[in-house]
Amino acid sequence: MTDALPPLRDVVARYGLDAKKTLGQNFLFDLNLTGKIARAAGPLEGVTVVEIGPGPGGLTRALLAAGAAKVIAIERDARCLPALADIAAHYPGRLEVIEGDALEMDVAALARDRTASLQAREQCAPEGSQSTPPRARICANLPYNIATPLLARWLEAEPWPSVFDRYVLMFQREVAERIVATPAQRADYGRLGVLCGWRTKARILFDIPPAAFSPPPKVVSSVVELVPKPAPLPCDRKQLARVTAAAFGQRRKMLRQSLKGLGAEPAALLAAAGIEETRRAEEVDVAGFVALARALEGH
Repeated sequence: MTDALPPLRDVVARYGLDAKKTLGQNFLFDLNLTGKIARAAGPLEGVTVVEIGPGPGGLTRALLAAGAAKVIAIERDARCLPALADIAAHYPGRLEVIEGDALEMDVAALARDRTASLQAREQCAPEGSQSTPPRARICANLPYNIATPLLARWLEAEPWPSVFDRYVLMFQREVAERIVATPAQRADYGRLGVLCGWRTKARILFDIPPAAFSPPPKVVSSVVELVPKPAPLPCDRKQLARVTAAAFGQRRKMLRQSLKGLGAEPAALLAAAGIEETRRAEEVDVAGFVALARALEGH
């Protein structure tokens, strides 16, 4: 997938885009790798893709070259806007750049609005033409310093499932392992693993070595795919958050001790959920935490 645009290193040099640690920036220059990430998010025909932190636009270019109908690139660093404008000019009408902080935006509403526009366009297509219903997904090399808060916010959103049919995201390897962890991986299993396991099916797709980035981070990165479950086990997400915060906040203690701060008798909650009082948080699966959350809601 080539686009005849200048090499990313030339773009970075032209616009003076040295990566800022304060923004969690690590630029990925290898177009083979950005293309691999785009393919992992595909097929992209007819899809609106939200990208967070595009930087000089390596992944942005790969997503557009792979056929994304629309890319919404949210970039906090104003220095990167001219480079992204060059890409937008190369792909007229297909790249929308929004300057701002993704933590302060409703990206689902943005995607919903753009997919509605694509839907209207599809309805105006000539009779007999082949088309697929517009879809939306998030694909991003997330800035490390906001990656986990962003993911948690997206997965806690209501209503569920959201407008996105897939999330293909890059994290530090240790975060990726926490996302996919179950009680079988006790050291990595925690609140993030419960949240991701409750509402999505998550898996690590592949790793990317530090040398692929500029500047190279001190850790290996991993690309993770999260596919939303259309009907997660029913429970109140706020109660689930309370239960997991209490349990994993004192993960070395038995649940009969760690759950005391919830305002309900732990023995009663655990009995209602069918969980032994001597269990620890790392031994309880997603279904068990959902049962605890429902018991707390009932209390």
